[in-house]
Amino acid sequence: MDKEKGTIAVSLVEEAIRCVERCGVDPSPMLELAGISSQLLASPQARVSSTQYGALWNAIGRGLDDEFFGQDSHPMRSGSFIAMCQAALTARDGAQAIARATGFMRLVLDDIVAHVDISSECVRLVYRLREGVDEKPMFAYATHFILVYGLVCWLVGRRIPVRAARFGCAEPAAGHEYRSMFCDDLRFEQGQSYVELEPTFLALPVVQTPKSLKTFLRNAPASFIVKYRNPDSLAARVRRALRARPIPDWPAADVLAEELRIAEATMRRKLKREGETYQSIKDALRRDIAIAALQSGEGTIADIAVAVGFAEPSAFHRAFRKWTGARPTDYRPASAGAT
Repeated sequence: MDKEKGTIAVSLVEEAIRCVERCGVDPSPMLELAGISSQLLASPQARVSSTQYGALWNAIGRGLDDEFFGQDSHPMRSGSFIAMCQAALTARDGAQAIARATGFMRLVLDDIVAHVDISSECVRLVYRLREGVDEKPMFAYATHFILVYGLVCWLVGRRIPVRAARFGCAEPAAGHEYRSMFCDDLRFEQGQSYVELEPTFLALPVVQTPKSLKTFLRNAPASFIVKYRNPDSLAARVRRALRARPIPDWPAADVLAEELRIAEATMRRKLKREGETYQSIKDALRRDIAIAALQSGEGTIADIAVAVGFAEPSAFHRAFRKWTGARPTDYRPASAGAT
């Protein structure tokens, strides 16, 4: 099982589906193509895999012939992201890559305009709306950011640290998910919309080639949501420490705090500030490992229960419903066994 595979809140699926419905299109065929069942959509706690979200993203882009999901008055026609990748691929370094990516987006969109503001201390991706355009929801800003930021991270071969993010829109229901996507210092209903990046990436050389682009495009752009999540929070450090060992060997909170060279009370306080607890992180990891195993179709549900630390399948079923609001069988491919 790939412990590095993350999952995405069903609330982000719902936001994508709302975009489709606003365009007057039935999203059912797109959801079916992505393997996202109505049972999952009915549960607010449900998660989908990055593979499923990627399939949904691509199905919506093709179905609407708009890779920006109808969130701008000018559609971003199918194939635009590939063209943007090709345009940025010949850039020398990170500075040229982000300039080309944002410049491309200005060519294809009308309502949202982003420009790069560079100083000696930071780089800001600053967003403004065309005059007369109403404030956009967070999902629109996030879609733009994912396309530009994810591409540039890939081109220079590393995650670019995000220092802060400010947006003029109201905080969405999936605020916690957006903090994973951007950074902990994310604020809404601000006077200006921007994302502040560490400037060191500007001088990094572009390391990708036309050959690596082909593989990259198979999973992009939706895979960026998981791949380039904020790794600098304490919660992320705790996750990495747990992922490095088998589930039965996960230590007690005080032991892990000592390993991380932090007092247990401090660890508990900082995790709370990030909206987490040690138990919630462990549960989320077990949930994501279980979802990946269920969706692979390999092994029985009883086998998966044991693999994620449950002696009895019934206990796993109860925990899984608590984690996701759904049954393990809701995540199984139609061809897989339910036992």
